[in-house]
Amino acid sequence: MDKKITSHIVKGSILSGIVILMSIIVSVFNLYEVSWVNYITYAVMIGGLIYSCILFANENNNKVTFGNIFAHGFKTTSVIIVITVVYTFLSLKLLFPDMQDKILEISRKKMAENPQMTDDMIEQAISMTKKFFMPFAIGGAIIGTGFMGAIASLIGAGIAKKIPADPFSEPTA
Repeated sequence: MDKKITSHIVKGSILSGIVILMSIIVSVFNLYEVSWVNYITYAVMIGGLIYSCILFANENNNKVTFGNIFAHGFKTTSVIIVITVVYTFLSLKLLFPDMQDKILEISRKKMAENPQMTDDMIEQAISMTKKFFMPFAIGGAIIGTGFMGAIASLIGAGIAKKIPADPFSEPTA
């Protein structure tokens, strides 16, 4: 009986659900300034993608190439990007509309700690960020998730066991 191969859509949906759950925990418990929580989220996503690549190779009896595994990992990343962008938009507009103000206030505090920043410079930076907050958030989700997904897919494709196929062993027509 053939092994059933788990789709990249299923894997991406599961990883997205975990990342979204962790994001909701950050929002509900107001953990925006706790950086280790964000690192855990990144580690879970990267670890999940690496495991996804290894699982793909194992489900194919390791008769895959580096490119096949990387492609599967990046397809999974693409699913995560789509779901994360939709969640980011919904969370900023509907679920947690006060999130933007909290993030801007944290940014204001961090800029105020810099002695080279004047109050005028801080206000100008905050007003610019406020104006373009949604594009920055969505662009950051796309670029950040895509970059981490590409790295994780490369690692997963490198780690996964591969049995090279001999191109001369198969008969040609």
